[in-house]
Amino acid sequence: MATVKILAVAGGGGGGGEVGGGGGGAGGLTYNDSVTANAGNFTVTVGTGGAGGVDAPGNVGNNSVWDSGGAGQITVDGGGLGGKGSNDSDGGNGGSGGGGAGGTGVSNPGGTGTAGQGSNGGANHASGGIFGSGGGGGSSAAGGNGSSTVNGAGGAGTSNSITGSAVTYAGGGGGGKTAEGGGGSPGAGGSGGGGAGGNGANGVAGTNELGGGGGGCGVLDGSGGNGGDGIVIIAFTTTDFNGFSYTGSYTDGVNGSETWVRMLTSGTLTLNAVSTATNLHTLLLMNVG
Repeated sequence: MATVKILAVAGGGGGGGEVGGGGGGAGGLTYNDSVTANAGNFTVTVGTGGAGGVDAPGNVGNNSVWDSGGAGQITVDGGGLGGKGSNDSDGGNGGSGGGGAGGTGVSNPGGTGTAGQGSNGGANHASGGIFGSGGGGGSSAAGGNGSSTVNGAGGAGTSNSITGSAVTYAGGGGGGKTAEGGGGSPGAGGSGGGGAGGNGANGVAGTNELGGGGGGCGVLDGSGGNGGDGIVIIAFTTTDFNGFSYTGSYTDGVNGSETWVRMLTSGTLTLNAVSTATNLHTLLLMNVG
């Protein structure tokens, strides 16, 4: 029986449509460096990002799942949706919460992030000025609240080095401008693939394979950015298994004594058992030494 490392990131939430759209929340993120895994088959679901809203709230991102059967399941929640701009439209709950819609004097709170996976989305500003929109939450920080002068930034994501190189995942989407001819600065996307809020334009999409939230819309009758697709990554001691196969799209590599596999679409991962003959050969070499 071996232990493996698993990083799972869900799909980001879509940004809210219409001017003043809230930013989409990042997909939930979890990392476990001591998951028990025998040789065999593992079902992997890679969550896709939620679509940005078109003159409507965004859509929730889709969950990512590592499933080894029985109790051996890891699930992370898709990012929350961004609220529809210029409306009574709250940010949605998810792995990280989406941002509340701006452009309105009604209070629109951000959505709630899943504990251990992400952060809350930012609220709008409802007491005057530009009625700023809220940014989507990221895995490491909450989305920024809108103010009377600016729209909320997406929350920061989390850096992880499971492949040997540091990569930041799961940043929230920024809130969109609340008026085409003004409306303050759009919210920046959070580090880790969060899309920026629209600046007199549609929201920017979150980055695929990072689970970033989509940016909120900043133009009348426009659309929020799509949430970025998630990812599932495994790393294992190379000698613990006799190679692997995967039915979905993937990339792989070696980091020192470990092999890593980045699973980009859903599929079945097979970790092959080391044969008895291989184990016996290793023991004989050790004895000779």
